[in-house]
Amino acid sequence: MKRMIVIIIAALVMTGFQSSVDVPHYPYHLNRERVVWMQSGDEVGRSWINIAHRGASGYAPENTMAAFEKAYEMGADMLEFDVQLSKDGQVVVIHDSTVERTTNGQGKVGDLTLEELRKLDAGSWYHTEFKGEVIPTLAEVLEHYGGRIGLLIEIKSPSHYPGIEQKIAECLKKSMVSPNGFGRYKDMMIVQSADTDSLLQFHKLMPDISLGVVVTSSKEMSMQHLQDMKAYADYVSVSMRLITKGLVQKIHQSDMKTLVWTVRDMLQIPYFLQIDVDGIITDYPDRVPISQGN
Repeated sequence: MKRMIVIIIAALVMTGFQSSVDVPHYPYHLNRERVVWMQSGDEVGRSWINIAHRGASGYAPENTMAAFEKAYEMGADMLEFDVQLSKDGQVVVIHDSTVERTTNGQGKVGDLTLEELRKLDAGSWYHTEFKGEVIPTLAEVLEHYGGRIGLLIEIKSPSHYPGIEQKIAECLKKSMVSPNGFGRYKDMMIVQSADTDSLLQFHKLMPDISLGVVVTSSKEMSMQHLQDMKAYADYVSVSMRLITKGLVQKIHQSDMKTLVWTVRDMLQIPYFLQIDVDGIITDYPDRVPISQGN
C-alpha cells in the first residue's frame, strides 16, 4: 500500500489534539495553500464529499446560521444538520430533543412553539460573540443555502414527531417552486435517519431525494441488511468507531456510498480516504482536503 502524504496549512495544526479511535496516522508537512492530497507524487484522482457537521461546529455554535455560513465560507460541499418539530408543527433545526444544552432555555423541543423556540439564545453557550443566534427553521436554511451548497438533513427522533416526514416534504416542495427554488439541485440533497421506517415514509413522499441510513451498530452491517437498505437508500452513514476497509468494500459492493462521522482529528483523515470512504462528516470542514476527482 502506497504511503499517502498530506500537505496541510500550518494554521490547522492543533497542539494536543488527540485521536479518539485507533486508526493509522500519516505524516504531513506544511504549506500555505488549502489542503491537497498526494500519493507518491501523483494527485489522488477520485472524489469525496466534505460535509460540515451541524455546520462548522468547531468554529461556531452547532446548527445555527453562523455555523452554516462559516462552513460555506470554508468551502464545505454539504451542510449536515438535524431537524425536529416544534409544538405547533414547524420544522426546526436542532440536535437534542431538549433545549438545555444549546440554548438558555428549558424543556423539550416538541413542547415549545416556534415563537418560544425563536426567543431562545442559541449562541452564547458557545461564545459570547454568538449571543443572539436563534434556532433556525428548515425553511430558513433552504432559503439561504438551497442550491448554493449540498444539504444533508437528518430526521432526529421521528417517533416523537408523528408526521414529521410530511412536514419536511412540504418544506422541500415549497422551496423547489419558489422564485429562488432549487428543484434542479435536488441531487445536492440527502435525507438521512437512524429510523428506517421514517426513511421509507419519506421515500414514498419524495422518491427523487437520496436517502442515507445512519448506522451505530455492527449488527446492522451484514450483507443481508445492506441489500435491504439498497432498496431505498443510496448512502450508509457510519460511526467512525465502526469503519473499516472491509466494511467500506461491503457497502460499495451493495452499490451504496459510505459517509463517516464525526471526524475531528485531522490526522485520521488520510486513513478514512485511503480506505475509500465517499464522504467525511466533520466539525472542521477546513481540515478536509480538496477532492482532486471533482
